[in-house]
Amino acid sequence: MIRDRAVAALIAEATGTFLFFFVGAGSVVLGDYLAGNGGTGPGLLGVALAHGLALAVLVSALGPVSGGHFNPAVTLAVWVMGKITPTRAALYVVSQLVGGLAAGLALKVVFADVWQASNVGAPALGRGISPALGIGIEAVLTALLVLAVIGTAVDPRAPKIGGLAIGLAVAADILVGGPLTGAAMNPARWFGPAVAAGAYADWYVWWIGPAIGAAAAALLYRYALAEAN
Repeated sequence: MIRDRAVAALIAEATGTFLFFFVGAGSVVLGDYLAGNGGTGPGLLGVALAHGLALAVLVSALGPVSGGHFNPAVTLAVWVMGKITPTRAALYVVSQLVGGLAAGLALKVVFADVWQASNVGAPALGRGISPALGIGIEAVLTALLVLAVIGTAVDPRAPKIGGLAIGLAVAADILVGGPLTGAAMNPARWFGPAVAAGAYADWYVWWIGPAIGAAAAALLYRYALAEAN
């Protein structure tokens, strides 16, 4: 039994990120797999639900251990809120990247013949979406996600609804932003599949956009919406 809470939290972050991406990115690759076998893919709604439902379950299950971040942007927001130390935040991000890469590599093995079309489900810019516009879209989508995280899991006044609202926020964001930027809202969500596939085009979009959105939402909440101490 692991008795060190800090170590347990890092394991939870890596494990939760792996499972979240295996299901979420896996739903993207599944579309190509099914199409190649005469079937019909999950479509945008299916991809949104796969991400949202998986995240809702994992946040509810592992939140008590680590807070259930599974996303460097969320960890950044929690740091801005003053709820995590810089050292612990850095370790969380490393764990999330490791979990994300493990998921990307695992999906590459599972979908050995079809992963190339989607680059293992790595997010990509849609037709006509410039990198600058992509950064803006990712920032807005991430801001919604972070507000859901802070308002339902970080704020002491938060309703006791587990990860439901967070999962719904991700699903809603994908329904709008999926065709535009992949609606990653999460640098690790790009990192894992992209590294596994060797697909690095416009890589900075999925680092800068989520970072801006997360920081802006956290600053707004901390200084305008949080209860005064």
